[in-house]
Amino acid sequence: MRIHLVTTGGTLEKIYSEQSGRVENLTSKIDRYLQSLRLPDARIEVTGLMNKDSLEMTAQDRELILAVVKVKVTEAPVVITHGTDTMVETGRLLKQKLEDLRFPVILTGAMTPLGFERSDGLQNLTESLFGARVLPPGVWIVIHNQWFDVDHVRKDRELARFVPA
Repeated sequence: MRIHLVTTGGTLEKIYSEQSGRVENLTSKIDRYLQSLRLPDARIEVTGLMNKDSLEMTAQDRELILAVVKVKVTEAPVVITHGTDTMVETGRLLKQKLEDLRFPVILTGAMTPLGFERSDGLQNLTESLFGARVLPPGVWIVIHNQWFDVDHVRKDRELARFVPA
């Protein structure tokens, strides 16, 4: 099965920079983590769109995500890696602008970067790839062993998770 994976950055792909002493979006790590998964009948096609913290995303960035997803979702499900802070905002734009979906569009991310101890990134990525196979057409957030319609979810910063809205 073919699945498009569009990467935009966010905490999922942050790394620790020894030069700045901060966790930053510097390079994409998705390919390395995809290789660690057993996906025997899945063909994952990765499009590295940007590598930004979602708080730094602009309206133009979201329009670029929309333009890419609009093309790719005609062929196969789309999973988008995205920062959790504005994931719902991007998801709602996609839901508003994408019409007659035949496949699911899934946004996912992480509270802790891939490769860090207790990271939720690989779990969320794996669950999103599975969700691309089983969820109906629509725009979804898949994270922490749950799926949410993008219109009925919010990030609860205190609990560090997404909850129904």
